[in-house]
Amino acid sequence: MAIKIKELLKERTLGLRSLTDEALLSKTVRTPRIQKTGLLLTGLIKELLHAERIQILGAAEIRYLNNLGEKKRRETLKVFPRSVPAIVITRGLRPPKELLKFAENVGIPVLATHLTSSVFIERLIRFLEEKLAPTTIVHGVLVDILGIGVLITGKSGIGKSECALDLISRGYRLVADDAVIVKKIYPSTLFGMASDKIPYHIEVRGIGIMNVKDIFGITAIREKKQMDMVVELVNWDPKGDYERLGFEEKTCEILGVELPHLKVPVSPGRSVATIVEVAARNQLLNIMGYPTGEKLLENLIPPAPQKRFKKVKG
Repeated sequence: MAIKIKELLKERTLGLRSLTDEALLSKTVRTPRIQKTGLLLTGLIKELLHAERIQILGAAEIRYLNNLGEKKRRETLKVFPRSVPAIVITRGLRPPKELLKFAENVGIPVLATHLTSSVFIERLIRFLEEKLAPTTIVHGVLVDILGIGVLITGKSGIGKSECALDLISRGYRLVADDAVIVKKIYPSTLFGMASDKIPYHIEVRGIGIMNVKDIFGITAIREKKQMDMVVELVNWDPKGDYERLGFEEKTCEILGVELPHLKVPVSPGRSVATIVEVAARNQLLNIMGYPTGEKLLENLIPPAPQKRFKKVKG
């Protein structure tokens, strides 16, 4: 997966502007890792330069280049191969003219930001990790219940959106309906969000597509949410095998990450939204270190009797 360098300029938190020909902004970056050039400019450890990473030049690097003679400066800049995605100058510093000329000759875009190196690196890594994260689309509804991200899945028409609408009316928040975009953030955290084309919308059979933000207000929606569990709605089957005790935690896998998975049978008269809400509350207890099933087992199973040993007189 890759993104074009010009996408970085659209992110306001990075405060970037281009110092070279805008045609160079079509270059792509494929890794969220970056490199502070530092001593690599001396050429003594040239083999450690990672050409696939964005290179950061801060105050120390610019000062070093400015202290070099013009000829030596041109030789030093050859440390950057053509494959470098971009060079970023931090602190709003003015780069040497030889740097801009060299970059345009070899096809490396040069960008500048007013941010300090440390702040910019932190924001850039966070931005790239999200944009370059492994991504998939899951059919379902993602809601935020008491801070727990619950993905509601099930066959089409089983009542996922109606369940979510009931939860929204209770004060909980919609993240995405129908098509949930799931991203894996290193090392094993899943975030869900809606498509940019249909944010805040939900489809309810008999009514149609509604804008949750307009109907319930800004507090009823959120742009993205960490996913903590999956609740699958299934048609009621009298012969079905459903969890009744809660001692065994079942999981499902999304992008290689295991999430707690509950299968909830749907039948007339059952308040599915209430069941999903209670499931979220129970998961919150588990996360906080109060697993209900384990506590119940401790009460049901008596502790093993301790053997008493008699003292033998010698």
